[in-house]
Amino acid sequence: MTPHPIRAARAAQHRAARAAARVGTHHPLTRLLLAAAAVAAAAAWEAGHRVADLHPPRRHHKRAPRV
Repeated sequence: MTPHPIRAARAAQHRAARAAARVGTHHPLTRLLLAAAAVAAAAAWEAGHRVADLHPPRRHHKRAPRV
C-alpha cells in the first residue's frame, strides 16, 4: 500500500532537509532528495491536496504584552 501523499511529501521534505544540514545543499545526495521531495509534493498537489496540508499553520504561543 502506498503512503498518503501528504505523509510521503512531508517525509521526503524532512529527509532532504536533514541531508542539507549534514552534507550541504550542493551535495549530490541532497539534490537527489530535494528532487524526490519535489516529485512527492507534486503528486500530493495532483491528488488534490493544498500546500497548507503539507505545511500546517504553526501554533503560536501568546506572548505577554511588552510594558
